[in-house]
Amino acid sequence: MMTHAEAVHIAEEQLAREAGPYDPPMAIDSSSIEEREGMLIVPFNSIEYLETGDPMKMLLDCFPTIVDLSTGEARMGTLADLSLFGD
Repeated sequence: MMTHAEAVHIAEEQLAREAGPYDPPMAIDSSSIEEREGMLIVPFNSIEYLETGDPMKMLLDCFPTIVDLSTGEARMGTLADLSLFGD
């Protein structure tokens, strides 16, 4: 099983691959990372929002990256994953 630090690094790489040319600069929201059912749930948001907390800079409709701690496989979350995203 991989460490949380290794999984976060994989999530950062996944986020970099998924970012489009018109997306704002984004980063992992390290204060909101959770482990559930053998998966590390790694939220992200715009760097400006993470630095300021200004809700006008918050990204909307972005599901977190999910990293399987046993395999290292990373993917972007979907509606099918809602049960993993919190209470």
